[in-house]
This record gives sequence, structure tokens and C-alpha cells, in this order.
Amino acid sequence: MLENRYHRGFDNDRLVSISEPRVRKDEGGYYIMSLSENSKVYFEDFYRFLEAATEVAIGVRDSLKEKIAETPTDNSETHAYYRAKLIICDIVIKTVRRFYTDSSNFGIIMTPWCFGTVVLEKIEVYRDRLSRGDVTDPNIEEYPYYVVRYLDEIYKSELLMLFDFPEKAFQMRWQYSELLRRYSKVLGDITTRLSSVLKTVKNLGAQT
Repeated sequence: MLENRYHRGFDNDRLVSISEPRVRKDEGGYYIMSLSENSKVYFEDFYRFLEAATEVAIGVRDSLKEKIAETPTDNSETHAYYRAKLIICDIVIKTVRRFYTDSSNFGIIMTPWCFGTVVLEKIEVYRDRLSRGDVTDPNIEEYPYYVVRYLDEIYKSELLMLFDFPEKAFQMRWQYSELLRRYSKVLGDITTRLSSVLKTVKNLGAQT
């Protein structure tokens, strides 16, 4: 259980009752071949990784809140640095909760490095939205410029620390993004073709 309140989306009891050819079992337990890397990922290992990552992120977040409370309010750059780290922790925790509790999509079961890439890209998207003023975040009300600047500087190293990854963990992230783009293109083509077929059928029906 995550944070003593969130349940696994695919626990063993549920996996036993699911008729899904992609889900297999061996001496190591239930596993699936991950969508993006075609790697064997055990459900138990994936959930344990998420639980450990959350524990670390929550610990760092609590420590940051204490540091913010102890830092003089006129020390704006220090506050901005701490708040940038808070944003990173918050995104990690929220993403973990969503993946941990998802019980409908086997695509969320992936290797730790792939999950780290997902979070990395979420932070990059969020950073861009912050810089454009598209979102309001309580962590940047007073120091928007400094917070965004520190996000740029530290988000990769902070994620490596939170997930206990080596530096090379994010070197191949383009593979995941490219794969998602390809799937999106295929789905777009299918949707276009279906729309064309439906339009043709509708026209034939009107003619008759």
C-alpha cells in the first residue's frame, strides 16, 4: 500500500482473475513485457519501486518545508531554490499515485528508468506552462523568475537523486517519446479513416 492509503491497481488477487495474454507468471511472480522497451517487468518490483520513490520524495518535501519556514523571507533566491525542489517532489508524488492506483491500463507498468523519463517530461511540460503563466502554483507566487530558472538547472539531477538513478538513466529518453509519437500518428490515421468510412456510409444511406 502506498502512503498507507493507496492500493495497487493490479494486485495479485486481481491479476489472478484477469484474462490478459500479456500478463504472465513465472517463478518471480506476475510480469508483463513493457510497452516502450519490450522488457520483462514484474508487477511486484514496479510497485515496490514506486513505494520507495514516494517515501524518498515525501521525506525530501517535508525537509524542504522546514527549511523554507526557517529561511528569512528576504532571502528570495534561497526560497526560490527550495520551492523549485518542492515542485519536483510534488510532481513525482502525484505521478506515482496515478500510476500506482491505475487499474485499467497495463501500459503504466514499465521499467524504473522509463517511469523516470515520464516524470522528467512532465516536469519539462509543467516548467513551460509556468514560464508562460498558464498555471498558478502556490510555490511561485513571489518568485516566478527564480523558481523557473532553478527548475531548469536542477530538475534532472534532482530526479536522479530521488530515484537513485545513474546519470545515464535519461540518455535514451527520446526512444519513449518517439514511440508515443508513432502511436499517436497511427491512432490519428485510424481515426481519419474511420471518419471517412462513416461519411461514405452516411452518404450512401442518404442516396437510398
